[in-house]
Amino acid sequence: MDDGRLLPKGGGYRRLLSFRKAQIIYDLTVAFCRRYLSRDARTTDQMVQAARSGKQNIAEGSMASVTSRETEIKLTNVARASLEELLLDYEDYLRTRGLRLWDKDSPESLFMRKASLRHDHSEWFLNLAHSRNDEVFANVAVCLIHQAAFLLKKQLNVLEERFLQEGGLRERMTRLRKQRRKSGSS
Repeated sequence: MDDGRLLPKGGGYRRLLSFRKAQIIYDLTVAFCRRYLSRDARTTDQMVQAARSGKQNIAEGSMASVTSRETEIKLTNVARASLEELLLDYEDYLRTRGLRLWDKDSPESLFMRKASLRHDHSEWFLNLAHSRNDEVFANVAVCLIHQAAFLLKKQLNVLEERFLQEGGLRERMTRLRKQRRKSGSS
C-alpha cells in the first residue's frame, strides 16, 4: 500500500485489541498487588512494571512504526515477553499459596474467554475480580494474559508479513524517489 508519502501513518495503538487487553491487565495487576501483596515487596514492583511494559511497548512500537518496522516488531515482542514474565508471577502466586490455576478448558476459563469477547474495558474485569477471592482474581489476570499473548503473536505475524511485502523506511525512500524521478521525466 503506497500512498506516496515518505512517512506513513503510525500509531493507532489504542484501537488494537492487544493494547486494550494489555491496559486491562495493567489495571488488574495494580489492583491485585494493592490488595494481596505488600506495597514494598519486590514482587509488587516487578509485577506492576511487567504489566506496564506490556502495555507501553505496544504503544511505543506502534508509534515507532512510522520510521522503523524493525523497532515496531522488536517492541511488540518485548510487550509479549513482559506479559510472559507477568504470567509467571501470577502462576507463582497461585502455586506457592496452594491455590488452583485454572486449566485452559475449565468452565471458569471458558467463561472468561467469552466474557473477554464482550468486554474490553477494565471496569468490568475489576468489578468481577474485586468481588471474588485472590485465586479467582489471579486466574482472571492469567486468562487475560494468555489472550493478550495470543493477540500479540498474531500481530507479530502480520508485522512480519507487512515487512516482507513492503520493506522498511529505506526501501520506501528508494521506491518513492524512483517514482518521483520517473513521473518527473515523463
